[in-house]
Amino acid sequence: MLTIQQLKLPVSHTENELEKKIIKTLKIKKEELLSWSIRKQSLDARKKPDLFFVYTIDAEVKKESTVLKRVDHKIVMSTKRVPYTYLHTDNRDRLQRPVVVGSGPAGLFCAYYLARAGLSPLVIERGDDVDSRMKKVQSFWDGKALDTESNVQFGEGGAGTFSDGKLNTLVKDPAGRNLEVLRLFMECGAPDEILYVQKPHLGTDLLVTIVKNLRKKIEALGGEIRFRSALTGIHTEKGQLTGIEINHREQLSVSTLVLAVGHSARDTFSLLEKSGFSMQAKAFAVGLRIEHPQTLINQYQYGCREHETLGAAAYKLTHKAAGGRGVYSFCMCPGGYVVNASSEEGMLAVNGMSYQDRASKNANSAMIVTVTPDDYGNTGPLSGVEFQRELERAAWRLGGGRIPLQLFGDFKENRKSTGLGQITPCLKGDWSFANLRELLPAGISSALQEGITYFDRMIPGFSRDDAILTGVESRTSSPVRIERNAEMESSIRGVYPCGEGAGYAGGITSAAMDGLKIGEVIVKKVINFC
Repeated sequence: MLTIQQLKLPVSHTENELEKKIIKTLKIKKEELLSWSIRKQSLDARKKPDLFFVYTIDAEVKKESTVLKRVDHKIVMSTKRVPYTYLHTDNRDRLQRPVVVGSGPAGLFCAYYLARAGLSPLVIERGDDVDSRMKKVQSFWDGKALDTESNVQFGEGGAGTFSDGKLNTLVKDPAGRNLEVLRLFMECGAPDEILYVQKPHLGTDLLVTIVKNLRKKIEALGGEIRFRSALTGIHTEKGQLTGIEINHREQLSVSTLVLAVGHSARDTFSLLEKSGFSMQAKAFAVGLRIEHPQTLINQYQYGCREHETLGAAAYKLTHKAAGGRGVYSFCMCPGGYVVNASSEEGMLAVNGMSYQDRASKNANSAMIVTVTPDDYGNTGPLSGVEFQRELERAAWRLGGGRIPLQLFGDFKENRKSTGLGQITPCLKGDWSFANLRELLPAGISSALQEGITYFDRMIPGFSRDDAILTGVESRTSSPVRIERNAEMESSIRGVYPCGEGAGYAGGITSAAMDGLKIGEVIVKKVINFC
């Protein structure tokens, strides 16, 4: 296979024009090109409004060695893709089936791996199946009661189901897990472009279908998924897992347990601490959501207010404030919504989400500041959890149970907003005006104000007075790390911490990759045991 780098064409190009460019670059005739596919597509916007796609292409040709002799080796080279492989065992009848706690990306991909290996995993999920969960969440946004077991954080698909569905990751991946995650998403209903676009995303509406299809694959391979089934007890003997309790009543003998509980499973973290697991508080980040007109971001990125081919534009911003704190954008949602993402009574947290079409009028992003155990008082592994809860209780009080909202101009003046400007909020859930200065510690508020003001240098209009702030953004990542050794086991043998909740991932793709990694370790151990 030949790989061509740096093929550049206007974004309005046709498929035929791209193929002609491939043929010209390889210096071959059309009939010599057997097949081609896009490995990577990125956007070059340095000369906006003239925009270009830059491609990396994989091509199969006749007489590859001959073609290689006449091409520019700076842009064309011979490559080989090694496919991701799954292990399998025929000795499953001699073993207890593994149990996976949580059906987010980490749990589902781990369960899929185990099911393909023939181990018939059981997945227990505290929340509902994704269809029932969607109804519960919409009912909550419409003003009905919060279901603390099935909401934006808990239920089939995990917290990532109600997000922008970004699939990019910075995790180094020589084993091919990243591409396998994307391939499996595609098998379950995602568009094939996620395999090559620079920043792939799915959107909440598409994720619902994908999650259901992945569940069906697991079940077809012999796995079982049980909803409304919370982990409420862990039984051990001499540091070895012996069983679990489900819903405070059912006892189950278990020797292999995967903890893919998600970053908001606070009661589960407490259970683990009481059960003797080695855990530690870790750094995470908190802040507010900010909304702007999507046309403002499009103008910055594309040089025009709307772009038919490219859709809603994204941004990524960072700044080091005078006090030394970093301020940065996180989970940016082009054409998205700010959502009430609460999961506990009397507390309120927000997040951002988009649908596949990214068609709302606003762009939103978390504006966050990193906090460490030193900031929130490291009194134990769960001190970060309590810090999050304090912020969420304050947010709930400020908004009277609704999302507290403030214009940036009023945030600067430390006063409660009384009306909107030219931007209409795109929110899921009721909201009310508040003074968000009363929510965050002073150092974080001042860093956010400085950062948002600074970002106006990159995106003119970013610090406009009527930009909308909402809070609190407190669930950026897990506040704890469940320690695991080189064999991926926790301090309790037989238990495998996995994914974002355990402190080893940050987003849908990296969590799914960690799920595959844990699956590999468990199956290898089974093979060696047998």
